[in-house]
Amino acid sequence: MDEALIKRHFPILDQEVNGHPLVYLDSGATSQKPNTVIDAISTYYKEYNSNVHRGVHTLGTMATEGYENAREKARQFINAKSTSEVIFTRGTTTSLNLVAQSYGRAKVHEGDEIVITPMEHHANLIPWQQVAKLTGATLKYIPMQEDGTLSLEDIKETITDQTKIVAVTHVSNVLGTINPVKEIAKIAHEHQAVIVVDGAQSTPHMPVDVQDLDVDFYAFSGHKMLGPTGIGVLYGKQDLLENMEPVETGGDMIEFVGLYDSTWKELPWKFEAGTPTIAGAIGLGAAIDFLNQVGMDEIHAHENEIATYALDVLSEVEGISIYGPKKRGGLVTFNIEGVHPHDVSTVLDAEGIAVRAGHHCAQPLMKCLNVSATVRASFYLYNTKDDIDRLVEGIKKTKEFFGHVF
Repeated sequence: MDEALIKRHFPILDQEVNGHPLVYLDSGATSQKPNTVIDAISTYYKEYNSNVHRGVHTLGTMATEGYENAREKARQFINAKSTSEVIFTRGTTTSLNLVAQSYGRAKVHEGDEIVITPMEHHANLIPWQQVAKLTGATLKYIPMQEDGTLSLEDIKETITDQTKIVAVTHVSNVLGTINPVKEIAKIAHEHQAVIVVDGAQSTPHMPVDVQDLDVDFYAFSGHKMLGPTGIGVLYGKQDLLENMEPVETGGDMIEFVGLYDSTWKELPWKFEAGTPTIAGAIGLGAAIDFLNQVGMDEIHAHENEIATYALDVLSEVEGISIYGPKKRGGLVTFNIEGVHPHDVSTVLDAEGIAVRAGHHCAQPLMKCLNVSATVRASFYLYNTKDDIDRLVEGIKKTKEFFGHVF
């Protein structure tokens, strides 16, 4: 992969921050956008801005085609069987809440079990806490190994015939752990449970085939995969979605409305009440085009190379604790002994290096790690080994600034 050529597609990366060339290492929070995505959104607003599905005029038809073409691109990207299984949402959080509120509350009862992991983002933890409280179900956690992985033995022991839902992240946003989702799905199905997967940190970075994984629900966000904010996808198996009630009601999701009763449109529109994020969907479609042009296998291999290099060079810096397994997604989370993560981020920012510091919406995981916060450097297709070298130099300056010499 030609990183220099890739980088030229991202205008925001061609700038200085605090007098230094920008090194953006926060793609786990949100990715930067290529010109093609920016242009696609701009073109929609300049040339065919209109609402979708409701109008028969030319602009309305163009907007509807752009919106639904994006759905087909998303279907192909994750290899869903049908566009009926691809629901546009505001993002991963909305998608997971939709499953929890519509499927979870209807299917989970007192005495049932919901199984999750300690490494979940709050978006795939709090909704299940709420379902458990409302239904009287038991929330169970698959134990996590010291290196931040899950063992198949623990998974098999935790999931039982009382388990109705297994909710798990595909890739941890803190540890970079790549969970064995296909194997977990098989175990869940052996107990007649459904599996719900948070794909926010996997879909942008590796090939995802929902049919091969055999997951029941899979959620991801556009803004983490070169697309705009405010757009995401919930994939669900059609037979499950057809038997779920919509969480939001109103315009565009109805078939017939009477004075005392209403009926819903067919999938996927019965879950898309109101005016959708049309520009966001069109932007997501353009982002998928860009990712396909580069190639997801190539992106995954590139990030593996960058993450491996980062682990190697950071491990040589004294006074650094690195969290997570050796085999991981494209991120490294660490702490510097005696320096608060927010202070690390502040000093790095002064050097033009953008990283994330905090609990990363994973407070239970922080407790497991016996820390209150960490620093996370997350990578994408536009990052290079030179970016990692800049990070290491910035860490050394941080240590010098706070008087830590190891």
